[in-house]
Amino acid sequence: MSKISAAITAVGAYVPEYVLTNQILETMVDTNDEWITTRTGIKERRILKEEGKGTSFLAIKAAQDLISKKGLDPKDIDLVIVATATPDMKAASTASYTASEIGAVNAFTFDMDAACSSFLYGMSVAAGYIESGRYSKVLLIGADKMSSIINYKDRATCIIFGDGAGAVLFEPNEEGLGLQDEYLRSDGSGREFLQAPAGGSVSPLTHEALDKGLQYAFQEGRTVFKNAVFNMADATMKILERNNLTKENVAWLAAHQANKRIIDATAERMDLEPEKVMMNIQKYGNTTSATLPLLLHDYESQLKKGDNIIFAAFGGGFNWGSIYLKWAYNSDN
Repeated sequence: MSKISAAITAVGAYVPEYVLTNQILETMVDTNDEWITTRTGIKERRILKEEGKGTSFLAIKAAQDLISKKGLDPKDIDLVIVATATPDMKAASTASYTASEIGAVNAFTFDMDAACSSFLYGMSVAAGYIESGRYSKVLLIGADKMSSIINYKDRATCIIFGDGAGAVLFEPNEEGLGLQDEYLRSDGSGREFLQAPAGGSVSPLTHEALDKGLQYAFQEGRTVFKNAVFNMADATMKILERNNLTKENVAWLAAHQANKRIIDATAERMDLEPEKVMMNIQKYGNTTSATLPLLLHDYESQLKKGDNIIFAAFGGGFNWGSIYLKWAYNSDN
């Protein structure tokens, strides 16, 4: 019997309609298009503005897009994982609600939070369930409504983040395609540099905390940038070396879209040509858990069966890593 590997067999995505451009941000905070573009590569981001709609709305839309494209019966889905740093609510699982709304009535579900590395870690978890042989269809969704924890008077963060969702379906493969290797790491000493101070069990929300804006995301940009550049590049190089991969046989780099300079530094360390680097940060900004599946969605028509794709991410925690995956199908798009 051939060894079972876990392959991505379908992709879906959703981004909100409202486009927050750099020009609009110029009217909100002391910044400008040239400054934002030069330092981040971001031109615009999507924002979910409708009252009462949260991360689950984005996740459901992305899942429905995948289901429609794949012609998938939701009842056949075994597991739904929602990778997110902005769940709908405390305690109540966003994944459970998402699964019910898409008709995945036979699936078990859970949320996963590793900040910007959530989807990358979710790929490892989804693959493990498939490789066990006990599950045949795992739906992994990366979704975040980052606008819900962003202070739009703070120019250090409001220029970076956007809202969106992407979904992939993992299924068994016996052709040697799918997830090949992973290098995942974390360092909890970095949590003070990228976090939302209030709203968790250490510092529950109070009127005083709200008055101080402690519910909003904070990052010490220089420290995060330095760690992201080093660790994403280091993780990708370890994956390449371990699997005897060179720039010639790597088809694509799919890196977390946090900052164009970080992506460029990772590609430079790999000695990879710019045309092999997936990039959509200019359209969406940093959508946290959604960046990697949104890349796959935007580049799906260019992906070929057997393509070697190197994924990389870095996020709060600190959490980071790299995954090597062989693409499993040719798109009809």
